[in-house]
Amino acid sequence: MDFAIETNGLSKSYGDVHAVHSVNLRVKPGEIYGFLGLNGAGKTTTIRALLGMIRPSAGNVKVLNQPVGRQGNGSGPWAKVGHLVESPSAYPEVSVRENLEIARRLHSVRDPKVVEEVMQRLGIASYADRKAGTLSTGNLQRLGLARALLHKPELLILDEPANGLDPAGVVEIRELIRTLAHEEGVTIFMSSHILTEVDRLASRIGIIHKGRMIEELDASKLERIRGRKLVVRSHHVDNAKNAVIQSGYLSAKVVDHSLVIDETKALEAPEAVAEILVRAGASPSYLAIEQENLEDYFLRLTSQSVS
Repeated sequence: MDFAIETNGLSKSYGDVHAVHSVNLRVKPGEIYGFLGLNGAGKTTTIRALLGMIRPSAGNVKVLNQPVGRQGNGSGPWAKVGHLVESPSAYPEVSVRENLEIARRLHSVRDPKVVEEVMQRLGIASYADRKAGTLSTGNLQRLGLARALLHKPELLILDEPANGLDPAGVVEIRELIRTLAHEEGVTIFMSSHILTEVDRLASRIGIIHKGRMIEELDASKLERIRGRKLVVRSHHVDNAKNAVIQSGYLSAKVVDHSLVIDETKALEAPEAVAEILVRAGASPSYLAIEQENLEDYFLRLTSQSVS
């Protein structure tokens, strides 16, 4: 099948520093792909290679089924690609509207109405006549996103799209990304350190660590493999622990004043654990199956990986 983004053995070195090492990416059309990594893991370097901003030391890149870099043609896929990488840039001495008008002409978009439409969509219409250099960080980010969307791209590549936004703004951008993908068929490739946002949005997730891809999986698979545990609180937690261990739940341990059991039989029948505790005089005040969130899974995975 054709991929919206495809890399094979993508590597980039700066002298003795290997920023990205043999990264293979496959991003399907229409999906939201979350690209995760700690600071310095290689996220931005990878994105810059996808956009042809840097030349890989090895490997190759295809975007919208067109080669990027030495093997690419002159025009490339860029008329169908929108992007926001690192800090958004703008002409500081001209207005928000004029910044977008310049972008419209650069993209050869004929309809001048798109400028007003994209300002409304990103919530910056009230700042249309304000100089870009006077905008807050969050509104400058909105301007960068507006410019990325101006020509209605098929593929949107975003590096930390929620950067500088307040909580309400983060929710707005989340819904915008969801609408673009699910209703308009735009492919979204987004890096983010806000793991909860990626967890809510992404249909697939790739994790890069120390320049290497250490995991790539569907969100549905992630849901299955994230750690699950039965968490019990009781006023008699030590008695509760002894009771369940005597009943064969040998993994039971006390963590932060709660009883934690991660055995399959406890997860499949938590009511049996509750019955044991009631009989032992250690009735639970709280009993629930909790699942490891994306942040915990990410930290566990990166702490286990080796360079």
